[in-house]
Amino acid sequence: MTFRNAVKMSLAIALLAALFASGTDTGKSITVKGYVLDSACAFTKGLKKPIGPECATACAKAGSPLVILSDAGTIYWPIADTTPSSGQNDKLLPFAGQKVTASGKAFAQGGSTAIVIDKIEVQK
Repeated sequence: MTFRNAVKMSLAIALLAALFASGTDTGKSITVKGYVLDSACAFTKGLKKPIGPECATACAKAGSPLVILSDAGTIYWPIADTTPSSGQNDKLLPFAGQKVTASGKAFAQGGSTAIVIDKIEVQK
């Protein structure tokens, strides 16, 4: 390999490494205020808030993922930051149908918004 080719190869490797490093999204710290409800109702019913805790709980126990519908209308999908990942319904079930304040790291991808919840509590 010539010196010139070695330099080109080194530059290409450095460029790829920089691209991969810049593509790593560490999330943005946020606080979200909104309602915990099942994802199907959030999308298909156009609700501004859940019908009630019993309905959200029943849907979650039937397997529908719970989401947070923010006051601004954004739907936040709760996710884990572990691999392999795990569902977040157990964490949200105590808050089903209630207005909450949740803080954590938000991620946006392909038109969806997710949150890794660090803290969640019922709004007073």
